[in-house]
Amino acid sequence: MNLQKFTDRNFYTMLAGDAVLISLAYLSAYLIRFDLGMPDTQLKIFLHSVHWIVIVKLIGFYFFDLYRGMWRYTGVHDIANIAKACLTTTVGIMVLILLIFGFQGLSRSIFLIDGVMTFCFISGFRVGIRLLFSRPANGFRRRLFSQRDPNARRILIIGAGSAGEKLLREIFENDRLKYEVVGFIDDEPSKLKDTIHRVPVLGSVQDLSRLVAEHRIEEIIIAVSSATAVQMRRFVDYCKSTGAVFKTLPGIGDLVEGKVTASAIREVRYQDLLGRPPVRLENEVIGVYLTGKRVMVTGAAGSIGSELCRQIAKFRPKKLILVERNESGLYDIDLELRAKNPGLVTVPILGAIQNKLIMGQVFKEHRPHTVFHAAAYKHVPMMEMHPWEAVFNNVIGTRTIIELCNRTGVARCVVISTDKAVRPTNVMGATKRMIERITQCYAADSRCRFMAVRFGNVLGSAGSVLPLFKRQIAAGGPVTVTHPEVTRYFMTIPEACSLVLQAGGIGIGNEIFVLKMGTPTRIDTMARDLITLSGFTPDVDIKIEYSGLRPGEKLYEELITEGEDIHPTAHEDIMLLRANDCLSMTELIRHLDELVRYAEKRDGVGIRRKLCDVVPEYAPQMPGEGNEGNVIRLGGKGQKSEIGDRRSEVGDQTARGRRSEV
Repeated sequence: MNLQKFTDRNFYTMLAGDAVLISLAYLSAYLIRFDLGMPDTQLKIFLHSVHWIVIVKLIGFYFFDLYRGMWRYTGVHDIANIAKACLTTTVGIMVLILLIFGFQGLSRSIFLIDGVMTFCFISGFRVGIRLLFSRPANGFRRRLFSQRDPNARRILIIGAGSAGEKLLREIFENDRLKYEVVGFIDDEPSKLKDTIHRVPVLGSVQDLSRLVAEHRIEEIIIAVSSATAVQMRRFVDYCKSTGAVFKTLPGIGDLVEGKVTASAIREVRYQDLLGRPPVRLENEVIGVYLTGKRVMVTGAAGSIGSELCRQIAKFRPKKLILVERNESGLYDIDLELRAKNPGLVTVPILGAIQNKLIMGQVFKEHRPHTVFHAAAYKHVPMMEMHPWEAVFNNVIGTRTIIELCNRTGVARCVVISTDKAVRPTNVMGATKRMIERITQCYAADSRCRFMAVRFGNVLGSAGSVLPLFKRQIAAGGPVTVTHPEVTRYFMTIPEACSLVLQAGGIGIGNEIFVLKMGTPTRIDTMARDLITLSGFTPDVDIKIEYSGLRPGEKLYEELITEGEDIHPTAHEDIMLLRANDCLSMTELIRHLDELVRYAEKRDGVGIRRKLCDVVPEYAPQMPGEGNEGNVIRLGGKGQKSEIGDRRSEVGDQTARGRRSEV
């Protein structure tokens, strides 16, 4: 029982108000039963019983939690609760009277009428309080007297659905929001001329330009939570043609979580135009290997690593070990996780993954059950300039982590790879492909479930193209695109990490998983969309310049490489690759030792030559060269066509297009 409630002055105010209403309801029942003329005998019964009726009903109301909510926010659930409380107390009173007095000299209909009147009085009073404190009443008065807040922005809402209704209600009830909702826009013909809270549906999206002009609209808000990429682009095109400011609300996931409020209104982002459906997660499968377990994430402060940590924290691990060499980033993610997840035990570890001594001590002390290895260097041009660093961090660091997982009894290790590992043309991609081969080599003879997950470009990650374009637009241009035909697959960071967790639950060891990515996007189109969403006209306000492909870059990214066979899995967004080119442990150690010797001497030519030995499909490019990467070349004409067709078939399904990032 909440004893603090009895020290609250508002509680007694509500109690007194209900006591008066219950008394009036009981009196009304007598007056209705006896046609407004109460006999003296019934008046005596009323006066002797009213205080008992009030006490019983107040006790019943208390146990139905009618005094825990705030009356100004009374809703449908509160009204339903009042109905249950009134019905229960009425039946209880009638049973007590039957057992004690047998209804001698009492009218049964009085108590039935009293129950109905009590519900009407109690619920009506609470609804009246809500109307008194809400802006719909104020809005109605302004309409009645043609009054208008001169500072309010006249807006249209695209979408006369649940999200639009929630937004309208929020605007009505929040006095700080200076919006005047003129009307709704919806493409559903049956909604035309309908109203939502007295606000009319004025027309379809095609009527937008006319309606903006007729009603002097200053702002348009897109409130269609389930809009696809095609629909969102259509809305944006129509909004752009009006010249008015346009914004949007979050997607369906935030709607479910109750986040659709006016404070969530924001500018339309490129992620909205991507329009990817929400990821379906099998939480039971993921929870089996995360909940109550010790989990380690390397590269914990990076774009992928930090999001993995956020999502893992929701599964309540016993301990979350954060390994990171970036001091500030490690501090920030540790602080964030502790603040958002009270009770979560985090262990920040500052150190480099290739340091065998430190990593060995960490594994020995904390004994992780599951390891997510997301630490890696990912910038293609930078790794072309410093290939030895790619060897030390990507290759040697990964071998250190995998070796410790194998030696200390880790149950599961998920290695983050990249689509750059497919027929690589750069050092970064070649080292990532080598990482996959190291993973498979150890998985062939280990109790630990080793697996790799390939994906490519993630929107908004550190060092990705999206933040670069935004900075260039903010600076007034130009926006630099490497080539007008270059295309990539894209996925959001949360979506990628969710599928990585799902793949970790599916894997039984020695797999390479590939995530379905849908259709590829031209980088040139992305740049133009971002310029438009920023309120500028491409090639007029903001110029686009083509700088040429950088060393190691391809026009088109690939999905599978020679010798790999792709299969579906139990999850529709994850594909499985099987390869039969595993190195022996003896060969692997020999190659790694030679690679380290070249790296220690900073011998870029030697490193590339050795990578060619370990990764035969690696084709280093000279500066200025580009690689179209349209098909996987097997040498024969027929084979080339077959694999090219297969790449096209898998392309709409596979999760690519995102850089592995830390």
